[in-house]
Amino acid sequence: MLNIFTLANGRLFQEEIESLEELTKFQPIWVDLEAPTLEEKRWIKQHYGLSIPEDAMDEDIEESARFYEEDNGELHIRSDFLIDDDEDPRSVRVAFILNQHNANLKSRGVLFSIHDEDVPVFRLLRMRARRAPGLIEDAKEVLLKLFDADAEYSADTLENIYDELEKVSKQVLAGDVTDALAGEVLGAIARQEDLNGRIRRNVMDTRRAVSFMMRSKMLNAEQFEEARQILRDIESLDNHTAFLFDKINFLMDATVGFININQNKIIKIFSVASVALLPPTLIASVYGMNMKFPELELLGPAAYPYVIGLMLASALGPMWYFRKRGWLK
Repeated sequence: MLNIFTLANGRLFQEEIESLEELTKFQPIWVDLEAPTLEEKRWIKQHYGLSIPEDAMDEDIEESARFYEEDNGELHIRSDFLIDDDEDPRSVRVAFILNQHNANLKSRGVLFSIHDEDVPVFRLLRMRARRAPGLIEDAKEVLLKLFDADAEYSADTLENIYDELEKVSKQVLAGDVTDALAGEVLGAIARQEDLNGRIRRNVMDTRRAVSFMMRSKMLNAEQFEEARQILRDIESLDNHTAFLFDKINFLMDATVGFININQNKIIKIFSVASVALLPPTLIASVYGMNMKFPELELLGPAAYPYVIGLMLASALGPMWYFRKRGWLK
């Protein structure tokens, strides 16, 4: 899908392009390619003289491979954007290309973004730019606003994580955590820990991208100050992710502690039962020897009930003692 965005009266207007002829009719400041086909890439190259690299969305982590400027003046930035999906939270690699200086190409002053799937931050910016006149001034502003919206999206996701952890916290701290509930709690904690880690990695990547924009001296004074504000917001998000990691670790330890308590209760029951059955076992061993016992001969037919009763009494005695001491709870 190929979408272009033109700027009119301070607002962004979106057009979906389905042919090269349609592309030539507009003068956009932003061209967004979502899972572009080979034909759409050919349109971009033919009209703008821009070649989209085959490795545009590779998973390279080296800064030199993700933030650089070509000899022809094209600025390349590859950054990750978060998708907070309940079933499959993930990060999507987006490649940005911006020609700032080369006036010989029609791509000058146009931001190109390439990605494999729809990104919520892009939808958020499009909605805001349609409703807020003057929000976007040029292609650099689009890129900066995308990173700003990404930081805000990460902040909203962190708030959702905290809300989910609060629900888990109430379950854990209420006590009486069964093994089944502990399994559910551990699963929920693991999901939130994974999402929190993704957010931390995502904001770290955003920080690197914004810092690169500041170092490249591509921003005017107002945009530079806005970039600094984004970095301050990211710093606060870093602190919040660290706080959530501490809370996750606490809930994890508390849940594992309840599991250990439940296991200890089971082991305690087996231990008490083993100790309580020792006297009856001893009595059965003694009277099971191949010899005559005077008391049994005196009792005659009542010898068997006598031995059984003695074994029961020797078992109930320790059980009564254990119960009195509270060891059976």
